[in-house]
Amino acid sequence: MKNVPLADVDHIDRAVLPIGTDYPPGHVLDWHAHRRAQFLYGATGVMVVDTADGTWTVPPERAVLIPAATRHRVRMLGVSTRSLYIEPDAVPWWPATCTVVDVPPLLRELLLAAVDFEVDYSLSGREGCIAALLLYEIAERAPLPFHVGIPAAADLAKLCREYLAAPDVGVTNAVWAARTAMSERAFTRRFRSETGDSPAVWRTRARLLAAVPLLRTASVSEVGGRLGYASPAAFTAAFTRAFGMPPSRFASSSGVHAGHDGR
Repeated sequence: MKNVPLADVDHIDRAVLPIGTDYPPGHVLDWHAHRRAQFLYGATGVMVVDTADGTWTVPPERAVLIPAATRHRVRMLGVSTRSLYIEPDAVPWWPATCTVVDVPPLLRELLLAAVDFEVDYSLSGREGCIAALLLYEIAERAPLPFHVGIPAAADLAKLCREYLAAPDVGVTNAVWAARTAMSERAFTRRFRSETGDSPAVWRTRARLLAAVPLLRTASVSEVGGRLGYASPAAFTAAFTRAFGMPPSRFASSSGVHAGHDGR
């Protein structure tokens, strides 16, 4: 099924409903939740998924597992999606929080085949086997670290979401402490208790996550400079430490040919 609203087919007696959807650049799916669990794969572009607990950046050709009934928002940056909406009872192993995963070639081809199914596809034969195999393949995926947590406290969450929207290397712990009318020491202690990270470590990770969509249209050198890194090599080293792969993996064609891109 393609470009079909989930609400029109959610009642269908199928554990797995595959739907492909094309979105205009910059489209935002505002806060909502699904009764079913969702496997959201970006065949193109970058997705940013927000929940009350955190933000997950989904690079091209990766996917995010969204638990059933989880309120979330998705920002689409040049994305064509292939989604599976799955009855919760069919996936008792589904993660309790959103999880970004890799999508190897077999899983990708199964997804591409599944979105051509009719809504009431046959459970016997090829289509039923593909639906079952999809669940086996998803269960084998290991989580990727493209995530940053959001504090539960409203004032800290506001600081974090504003920073994610416009990362600024000039922001310091003192700036954030002043905005919450706390001493820097008390603020840092409170922030760490809510997130498990110091504010400086959190901001560094947030800037690196912000690099993923920027790399769609700019070189590694340009993105590193915009995010405050002294050199492409320093940016590449920090990105690779955080995510286990260099930024050149996500760079535009112009970016991967830029000097010192870390490949």
